Amino acid sequence: MSDDRTLTVDGWGNPRSKTVSWYDPAISAAAGASITGREHLQAIIDGKLPVPPFAALVGARLSSVAEGEAVFRCTPDESTYNPAGIVHGGLLCMLLDSACGCAVQSLLPAGVAISSIEIKVSFLSPLRSDSGELEITGKALRVGRQVAFAEADARSGEGKLVGHGTSSIALLPP
Repeated sequence: MSDDRTLTVDGWGNPRSKTVSWYDPAISAAAGASITGREHLQAIIDGKLPVPPFAALVGARLSSVAEGEAVFRCTPDESTYNPAGIVHGGLLCMLLDSACGCAVQSLLPAGVAISSIEIKVSFLSPLRSDSGELEITGKALRVGRQVAFAEADARSGEGKLVGHGTSSIALLPP
């Protein structure tokens, strides 16, 4: 490494880190074969089933589920920043997609899995770690035999609309 590179690294300060732990995702997937989608999601909220690994990775949590609706909460930290010093849009996209998917899942019978077909996201405001806890609310719009449609809104800690997404979701019967 050159002297110039060493000086740059030395000027960065101490590295930051975070530890991520998760449980085997097959545990939750197996449970979904015998309980309804809503029961499955409620079991995750209640701590009876493990949260999906992606949620542990970004600190997201499913906070409530109702008929055709799901709410996630997440407080972004600087580990989600892009090179411009704002929260990477991929985090918001993932949260909107998850809220859409869970809203649909809440209406499904036991054993039916879901998979996103497409998602359209509108980023309405930049986010930083001081934006507060995000609330992402997904709503199922229509659930057919093979495809479902949903939308989700993301709001900052102050209630400001910061993102909106729509999703087409494949239904995967057992």
